[in-house]
Amino acid sequence: MDIDDSNEELSRRVQVRFITKLEAPLKVPSASIAVPADLTRLGLSTIINSLLKSKNSDWEAEPFDFLIDGELVRMSLEQFLLAKGISVEKILEIEYIKAVVPRKEEEPSPHDDWVSAVDGSFPGIWKAPGLCTYILDGHSDVITSVSVINKKGEENIDVATASKDRTIRLWKVDGECHGNHPGKIRAFKILQGHNASVQSVAAETSCNMICSGSWDSSIKLWRTNVMDMDGEQVSVKKRRVNIKDEETQTEEEAVSTLLGHTQCVSSVVWPQYETIYSSSWDHSVRRWDVETGKDSLNIFSGKVLNCIDVGGEASALIAAGGSDPVLRIWDPRKPGSSAPIFQFSFHTSWISSCKWHDKSWFHLLSASYDGKVMLWDLRTAWPLSVMDSHEDKVLCADWWRGDSVISGGADSKLRISSGISM
Repeated sequence: MDIDDSNEELSRRVQVRFITKLEAPLKVPSASIAVPADLTRLGLSTIINSLLKSKNSDWEAEPFDFLIDGELVRMSLEQFLLAKGISVEKILEIEYIKAVVPRKEEEPSPHDDWVSAVDGSFPGIWKAPGLCTYILDGHSDVITSVSVINKKGEENIDVATASKDRTIRLWKVDGECHGNHPGKIRAFKILQGHNASVQSVAAETSCNMICSGSWDSSIKLWRTNVMDMDGEQVSVKKRRVNIKDEETQTEEEAVSTLLGHTQCVSSVVWPQYETIYSSSWDHSVRRWDVETGKDSLNIFSGKVLNCIDVGGEASALIAAGGSDPVLRIWDPRKPGSSAPIFQFSFHTSWISSCKWHDKSWFHLLSASYDGKVMLWDLRTAWPLSVMDSHEDKVLCADWWRGDSVISGGADSKLRISSGISM
């Protein structure tokens, strides 16, 4: 048989066996079957749903993704096998998993102006799409960043916000919803010390401290716990009673300052007690030793950076995006870690936000000025999903409740894409 005959045979049928780590009733028979070689992911998904339907007449079809040798299939089987040099003479094992795509686009939550920052780690302010329970009122300029300080075992939620008014403010939110109209809350603590706009704020894992990055090129560390004039912890009830009493709102200076960046510190994260990561308009990603105040890693990206997050395998991978359409990922554990190990380049404008999923080694999201939010899997170079419901630049995005993506933009809308299987 010559090459042309071989290719013709390949284009007809491929013997495959479907395997999965999913639990019943999502398992299909393990016997091998012959499938057309020109099938793409959608065709393979149709086969899986047909096999499941044959076992359960009430089965409702859902999308699946497919892995061959640990890599997601994003072309036809024929193209994939030829590209990878995989023989068709043996039975091909294909693992199927639930597709990581949103099943539903919730109704947007309108705002009076741009939605510049979100934190989806605790659903306390927005109970549901369109249902706001609290308004945090007090900053005199644009809010640039928000971080939920969720202390385990406490009913109330502490929230930190950063602003162009050069301050960080701490708020205490009652975890229970009261009434049908949003209540206004006043900050119980104002942190002052930056001499330019504060661009980012992040909480330390024990929630006893936060860090902030600013246009003044510095990173400052602050304590979150606060005592009132009587030496007692500030409470929600006491602050409401004395809402007009200036003594219930305290000010505090930074515990320490980290210096090294030469331009705006655009984003900070604090994933471990002893380590802070930062991105900057000086084109660098830095890792800081909190105890010494020195940077232990300095990666030059070659681009202005807007965002950073740390996650993935062993919570060690660094993702960052900025003034080009490329989402870059570094592994600082590897020698020569200044070179990205992954680069995703499907956006068409600046990247404004990136966030790892906290329960997955493979998945993260990115948001861009091109008006899109994209979901990524490290096992393929193509985006898993593109959410383009915003009508203008997307300025921020985060995971919400584990199975949803929450995003805000210059269209003054907060949007939620839900039903994502992880």
